[in-house]
Amino acid sequence: MRFFKDIHLLLQPGPVRLVQLGEALHTWHTEIAAMWRFTKDNGAAEGLHPKLRLLQRQAYGFRNFQSYRLRVKVLRG
Repeated sequence: MRFFKDIHLLLQPGPVRLVQLGEALHTWHTEIAAMWRFTKDNGAAEGLHPKLRLLQRQAYGFRNFQSYRLRVKVLRG
């Protein structure tokens, strides 16, 4: 991958700031590669979580689990 080759070039002797950048990128190269590989985020789950917590507080009046399950399905849309 070209990114890793470019990091290697930054680690060569040269301007101090570029070497520091190369060291930082080398330290975080696994996380950076994972960011490019897995482009999905968990925004949908994070948005659903508060709604489910609210529904759980309201669910004390439901007579059975099926009613709760149907409400969760409606929230997920």
